[in-house]
Amino acid sequence: MNILQLNSSARAENSQSSRLASAMVERLRAAQPDAQLTVRDLARTPHLALDEVALAALFTPADKRTPEQAARVALDDALIAELFAADVIVLGVPMYNFGVPTQLKNWIDAVARAGVTFKYTEKGPVGMVQGKKVYVALTRGGLYRNTPADTQVPYLKTFLGFIGLTDVQFIYAEGLAMGPDAEQKALASAQAQIEEAVLA
Repeated sequence: MNILQLNSSARAENSQSSRLASAMVERLRAAQPDAQLTVRDLARTPHLALDEVALAALFTPADKRTPEQAARVALDDALIAELFAADVIVLGVPMYNFGVPTQLKNWIDAVARAGVTFKYTEKGPVGMVQGKKVYVALTRGGLYRNTPADTQVPYLKTFLGFIGLTDVQFIYAEGLAMGPDAEQKALASAQAQIEEAVLA
């Protein structure tokens, strides 16, 4: 089993979402000790944003690209290759201003490529990244689960499903900014959810 862990917190250190993602990975590897792990920390190695330069490179045929354009596309290709190589994907996702971190959005923009991770058909778009399990560790300062303010879960479900990832399980740690007791309770709840997720 190949595991891809994506940490998307802006913090390279002391990130609760990254810690929970690591806890999820540790639990998976305890069940399958021979599992191989790739960790991509999007704070330590931030991916370039999708801009005019990137778009020009992507829409230029491969044999017509300049060396600079080829190098830019190769950065996205590396992320796509990691995605396809994984059997299990574990995302650590904090909530920033009701959305996902910029670091994760840049990764999403990099791996969403027509004809590679999804394709358009007469019956609509079809995801091409299939047969994988996804765990998403969500950390929030307040309480947003199952409320209109939780834009993360619908967005991630939509995007992941668009590229073919439909087996997605969310792990919640909420109320982390509501005092030490609330934080302790939230992290204990998340750990319990991790155990349940692996045993399910």
